[in-house]
Amino acid sequence: MARPAAPGVRIRKWSAGQWTEAPDAVVTEEPLQLMLDGEELSVVMRTPGNDVELAAGLMFAEGIVRSRDEIRLMRISAESGETEPRIAVESSIVESNQVDVRLAGEPRRRPERSMLASSACGVCGAVLIEDLRRDLAVLPAGPSLAAALLPSLVERMRSGQGVFERTGGLHAAGLFDAAGELICMREDVGRHNAVDKVVGRMLLDGRIPARNTILVASGRAGYEIVQKTITAGIPVLAAVGAPSSLAVALARDFNQTLIGFLRGERFNVYSASERLT
Repeated sequence: MARPAAPGVRIRKWSAGQWTEAPDAVVTEEPLQLMLDGEELSVVMRTPGNDVELAAGLMFAEGIVRSRDEIRLMRISAESGETEPRIAVESSIVESNQVDVRLAGEPRRRPERSMLASSACGVCGAVLIEDLRRDLAVLPAGPSLAAALLPSLVERMRSGQGVFERTGGLHAAGLFDAAGELICMREDVGRHNAVDKVVGRMLLDGRIPARNTILVASGRAGYEIVQKTITAGIPVLAAVGAPSSLAVALARDFNQTLIGFLRGERFNVYSASERLT
């Protein structure tokens, strides 16, 4: 049986000079062992749930696969309870917290990464920053978006964050179409994991590149988030927090509209502002 994303705990609270005891919910963080054709690839700290999407998104981000047809089978533990209509999924084959991705042929690329990635870092252990620019193409022009649309997207994403409401401890990524309609929203203890889950969903649905879409991300916009979204063909990335200097440089190089500090009715545009009307 799948673990709850927000298990309950008893805590002591200090407030106004007094101790009280109360129930609380904390976000689940567990390691996921990623296997590629039966061989260990990496360990990722994540919030359990949507592990098939996370594995697919990571394989895509790493340049190992470029379409769902290149994934022959995923083997997952029976307790995950996950199914996927788009590809073959076998349960009860592997241990708990493990996904074994079996490819239809040879991988396009075998990444050189450290064997442990924390929930705070999406590109930890990468050999060279320039290596993360592999396979990136300059994004085409469009879509044309009303600037006034963007502030409402954060609230639409937040309204779907059930676990965040209970714990306050999860990041989210929400993919919207050019009209502001939500396509997919995922939560995770790591902001880059949430993005990988969204991209994995689009990959499994055969919707990569995700043209004419907007990705809204909680937290800051680091280099790895920009790299992952450009690879997926997402032309507009809007973050609640600040972008980094590398993120801005990459977005400008590849014509992605990068938005930061999307809070209330305000935001900053760091690149490709011509998409906003």
